[in-house]
Amino acid sequence: MSDMKNMTLRMDGGLADTVHAIATVEGTTDTDVIRAAVSEYVDRRKADPEFKKLLKRNMERHAQLLRMLANG
Repeated sequence: MSDMKNMTLRMDGGLADTVHAIATVEGTTDTDVIRAAVSEYVDRRKADPEFKKLLKRNMERHAQLLRMLANG
């Protein structure tokens, strides 16, 4: 994985303990468990038709704002 970025993550202690337990069982790191979970979440969102509708509306709104700024 290239172009890695550092991030700070705060989570409930119980969830952190669960993540750590999963990492221990799988013989990996907490970071790898979280990275996999985020990746799976992003993939699900990108495939979700409702999310795609929200994304399209958001993109249209940003395009409107950019045109407004460009035209003064």
